[in-house]
Amino acid sequence: MTDPEQEHDSTTPAASSTRKRGAIQSGDRVRQMFNRIVPRYDLMNRVMTAGRDVAWRNIVARQAASCGDDVLDVATGTGDLAFAIRQAGARHVIGTDFSEEMIEAAKKKAPKHGPDVTFMIADALDLPFEDRRFDAVTVSFGLRNMTDYDAALREMWRVLRPGGAAIILEMTPFKRPILGPPFRFYFEKVVPLVGGLLSGSLTAYRYLPSSVEAFPPAHELADMLHEAGFKDVKYQLLGFGTVAIHSGTRPTDDEATQENTPHQG
Repeated sequence: MTDPEQEHDSTTPAASSTRKRGAIQSGDRVRQMFNRIVPRYDLMNRVMTAGRDVAWRNIVARQAASCGDDVLDVATGTGDLAFAIRQAGARHVIGTDFSEEMIEAAKKKAPKHGPDVTFMIADALDLPFEDRRFDAVTVSFGLRNMTDYDAALREMWRVLRPGGAAIILEMTPFKRPILGPPFRFYFEKVVPLVGGLLSGSLTAYRYLPSSVEAFPPAHELADMLHEAGFKDVKYQLLGFGTVAIHSGTRPTDDEATQENTPHQG
């Protein structure tokens, strides 16, 4: 049996005809939903993960900060990962989100976390930054809420400098046969009920398990990173296989040139 905490290298993409390129049909509806649940958003993240989301974000933060000083956190929510990246050592961090209320909440938290973290409203599918701007781009628990996963990955690739890394923390469909049924009951029945009571929006937390179920499994997301142009793609399964951290690097110009140079026989 595969160790659920094992790191997986994905050196070559595998074909998949069933991959969903974006399970969310309406970005506006998702934006409105997240605007409604802002007051209890941080609390529900702790409840749903038994507090493990903090440790997982810290892993991503350390990886991102090790890439350089300029980091972009896409779908930042209320800014927890952006703050963690700054604390891990990155000097300049920008957090973006398409939810106006999330960005306002992040800005209100910012004075407690020190300078050099900036927040702005932006669409992850059309980022308002020049090419090759950032040393690392991150997203935590946000990719599955986008209408086009491929477009989001391509945008992350575009704004990365050559040699920079994309790091993605996301829930992944849970398929383990023994723990699967009790986890599914918790995630599909208990979480929506508790989330609805705490946030006042039962619809939002009914959406959560369906968005995870529709999201590509970890190995398929690794394939999508390859197809978006990333190299050195790898992923680590955490939380008994319910969460994955993916990473991939934009090739340097020399590496890209070598890949496009015909081999001499």
